[in-house]
Amino acid sequence: MYEGLPWLYIGAGLAALGASYLIGDTHAVSLLAGLAGLAAVLGGIVVLLRRRDYRDLRSQYGRPDLTQRHDQE
Repeated sequence: MYEGLPWLYIGAGLAALGASYLIGDTHAVSLLAGLAGLAAVLGGIVVLLRRRDYRDLRSQYGRPDLTQRHDQE
């Protein structure tokens, strides 16, 4: 589930954006659904990019233990 969570955010965001387009009658509800959808899509993309960068950083080290902070053990 951990790996699929950003895709769930992106999918839910796209669904909310689609719903905001289809709910054209009430502008306030449409705007709220659109903003929530945009936030979910952006959040999913941010999580995907952060994970990619973190994994790339860890792969550059010969010993992955070097990337762990000793005060959080």
